[in-house]
Amino acid sequence: FHDTSSLNVKSISIVSISPMLTLYLLWIGSIKNSWYRTPLAGSWGGGSLSTELSKPTSICSFDSPKEVLVLDCLRDAIFWPETPLLKSKFSLNDTSDPAHSTFTILPRNGGGSWQVGDQLRVSIRICDFHGRPKKSGGDFLLARLHNRTFLAGVAGHVEDHHNGSYSAVFSLLWEGNAQVEVTLVHPSEAVTVLQKLTQEQPDRIYFQSFFRSGSVTETTTCNICLNANQQKLCNYTDINTGEPWFCYKPKILDCDARISHAKGGFRQNITAMEEKLFQSGVNMKVSIPASGPANVIVLPKPKGKLQATGYYYQGAWQALDGTAVQQFNSTAISQCLKGKTVYIYGDSTVRQWYEYLTKALPELKEFDLQSSKQTGPCMALDFVNKVLLTFRSHGPPIRFGSMPVSQLHYIANELDRVAGGSDTLVVIGIWSHFSTFPIEVYIRRLLNIRRAVVRLLTRAPATMVIIRTANPKELTLYETLTNSDWFSLQRDKVLRAIFEGVNVRLVDAWEMILAHHLPHKLHPESDIIKNMVDVLLSYICPIAGSFKRNLS
Repeated sequence: FHDTSSLNVKSISIVSISPMLTLYLLWIGSIKNSWYRTPLAGSWGGGSLSTELSKPTSICSFDSPKEVLVLDCLRDAIFWPETPLLKSKFSLNDTSDPAHSTFTILPRNGGGSWQVGDQLRVSIRICDFHGRPKKSGGDFLLARLHNRTFLAGVAGHVEDHHNGSYSAVFSLLWEGNAQVEVTLVHPSEAVTVLQKLTQEQPDRIYFQSFFRSGSVTETTTCNICLNANQQKLCNYTDINTGEPWFCYKPKILDCDARISHAKGGFRQNITAMEEKLFQSGVNMKVSIPASGPANVIVLPKPKGKLQATGYYYQGAWQALDGTAVQQFNSTAISQCLKGKTVYIYGDSTVRQWYEYLTKALPELKEFDLQSSKQTGPCMALDFVNKVLLTFRSHGPPIRFGSMPVSQLHYIANELDRVAGGSDTLVVIGIWSHFSTFPIEVYIRRLLNIRRAVVRLLTRAPATMVIIRTANPKELTLYETLTNSDWFSLQRDKVLRAIFEGVNVRLVDAWEMILAHHLPHKLHPESDIIKNMVDVLLSYICPIAGSFKRNLS
């Protein structure tokens, strides 16, 4: 299946990883193991399998002791307070209501005026539609401190006290006015529904493959999680990584006749009452009012520990990890990328960076590879400055339109083909297409990518690897049931935990979008993309001494 014996754990800094996760990652790096009970045989295409299975085991969740241990090690990272059970005929009036909830700015610790560097603390009280205080936690809240005049903003850290009250903590990072904004993304009751959807309907977004042999064609449903009792399956599990993928076997054709992959559709299966928990303007991404002043005036005199990873000032991202974020125009981008090869792998949120760079650099000419712009592969070359830029989407699950199965490439396999070196940059962004599946599916994918990154850095330590995190987005009912910010937050936490201690850099898309005054979008607007690319390029071409390469 896959061989982890070549993993050189000496190349990983593990100071900041939890002891249990450290021991496990060392363990899987030093032994060969089989992660899947599904029997694998035969070969198909580029490293995948096309095997007919009559009674495969379920692999939508972890089943081996090693996999369960990984999940146990990550439970603290993805912990969510217990949410209320919903009766079949519950009343919306008993659920969290942002209009009846309030927040209060607490006095400065020690009294006196607020100063740059202070920690501003806000108390939040959640009430139901009757105005009664809630007695349990689990509501999904976001908080932001901002100043529109200065184009300044910073994300807050929300703490759940498990009794209907919450705290939001902000670092005060600029002088002048600072306005508090608290948003109820989902009431705790809605989180209960989202959790149930993942457990009971992991295949609510389904996929299809087209099969053809001569004049005979068939289309069948595909997914990671399929009901094996309905009919026989074709097993397309990747032979190198063990990443699972299945299709129902065509009635006439063989499994090897598979031609293309596409998103099939979405099955919405929630009750009318449950649907009322996801109403824009009522209880989904709605601001909570202040019970008093919603702003403070901040005076100079830096002090204290800063909790955020960065903030905006004058519309530009200011990192707090020691990175001097520069502002790059077209000329500066060309100089920074001169002589470099940039590999971008992942979903459409990181494809935006490829599109931004190709537009920003007139000399970067795209080649028509006769492939989809959505999925790639895409390639652009600046012959004069010797810049090569590529993009390729990650392997299934992928919700794009129809694409040849020959182009379904897993990131881990792609990384194993990269020679690496000081002139090589690898960018990875993978999260959005995993939101409907149990978290184990995403963990499995990230662990495969992590091992491939470590192998790459072992053979070519000078290679720079940069990872884009998840981000909040606009929410409709459909988007919430398939890609809620709550799903994205869980995957964001897992990604950070799994890559903690590995010599990679993160672009914190979560805080960069939450802190900005522009609306949340899956594909952020151009001002935010420019700031993200400026962070990316500042990692590649830093001001001397501005940051250390290792996250630890």
